[in-house]
Amino acid sequence: MRTKTIIEVPTGEIYVSEGEHGLLEYLSLRDYGQDMNVKADFLGLTREINSVPDCATLPLSKKWVITISTQYGCSMNCKFCDVPKVGPGKNATLKDLNDQIVSVLKSHINVRRTNRLNVHFARMGEPTWNKYVLDCAEQLPELAESWLISSVVHPVVSTMLPKNNINLETFLHAWVNLKNILYNGDAGLQFSINSTDDAQRDYLFSGNSLSLEEIAKIGADLPRPKGRKYALNFALADNSIIDGKRLRELFDPLKFMCKITPMHNTSECIKNGIATEDGYTQYTPYRNVEADLINNGFDVLVFIPSYAEDYGLITCGNAILSGSTPRTKYKRIDINYGD
Repeated sequence: MRTKTIIEVPTGEIYVSEGEHGLLEYLSLRDYGQDMNVKADFLGLTREINSVPDCATLPLSKKWVITISTQYGCSMNCKFCDVPKVGPGKNATLKDLNDQIVSVLKSHINVRRTNRLNVHFARMGEPTWNKYVLDCAEQLPELAESWLISSVVHPVVSTMLPKNNINLETFLHAWVNLKNILYNGDAGLQFSINSTDDAQRDYLFSGNSLSLEEIAKIGADLPRPKGRKYALNFALADNSIIDGKRLRELFDPLKFMCKITPMHNTSECIKNGIATEDGYTQYTPYRNVEADLINNGFDVLVFIPSYAEDYGLITCGNAILSGSTPRTKYKRIDINYGD
């Protein structure tokens, strides 16, 4: 895999490389640490976050997040995401998946140890369409061991639950099998829900996601997770409908927890008027939703990025390949191989 461009932003790097079928985009991220940007009462993190300062990040030796693309573009056409602008979703190969991870590790060859390596299958594409994601996750511990010493490896799949994927349940059961057995619970599965109102969800996901009841049936059939619970993710916008009672009727809090984030300021969000007012500066938008979900029995994690992360286009739903440019200080490095 040849890297064409590296864009250095305050909290990591965005890579654009030649895959086997075109250009892929992937990330290396540094984390601020949970004390800075997470509220989760069930973890003892009870401080309300009224903005995350652009401060020093943890060194990669403490925590390293690599976010890779599972497809060239995406066909889900979500109203809040720029990735569909890159083109329709075409699956990356197994070599593409592994090469993205290795490319990041090679770029930081001086880092030989990290306490935790998170690999998110979440930059471009809907991962459940691509069976090679399962193969990549199965090979990941050995791949990581060839580059790093004594690291906990934590892969994460985030899915929009596409309604036309006849292999969706097969994929999810295979992923949970990897989570519970190969990783002994140290792997993640996230359902991107965003609303408990199906009409609102149809708008946000352009009619391409299953109904909430259909998703709940899939969730009920999944075995009890070992380690971290499955996550129901809500990217919270000003008009989001999130009903804790309805969610509790459909999902078991013993199997599922809830994660809340702001809607990121992607080009599509700006165009479609989807935003979380004060979501980066005040805890107010999250307080009532968090309380409602907790009162209905769910563990709730609120994750708030900094402006540097959002404007650096390193948050979910962004893509340099869509034509966007970081709105924070950045350095672009274009690589010419001279052949």
